[in-house]
Amino acid sequence: MSNDQKNNPLHGVTLEMILNRLVDFYGWEKLGKHFDMNCFNNDPSIKSCLKFLRKTPWAREKVEGFYLYYGNPPWRK
Repeated sequence: MSNDQKNNPLHGVTLEMILNRLVDFYGWEKLGKHFDMNCFNNDPSIKSCLKFLRKTPWAREKVEGFYLYYGNPPWRK
């Protein structure tokens, strides 16, 4: 393990894993209200969200930050 990843809480967690866990726990409707992004509100799917979030750094940071703050602890076990 490299030193730069030692303290990274998202090390080993893919964006797809994050989305699946958030959708399973909160659902598309609640995520759409929180993030107000088209990929969550208009015909949402994991595939469309992944495509958008991979191209849009600010949106990805917002989703990852939400996951770390609200969604990560209950599922880490």
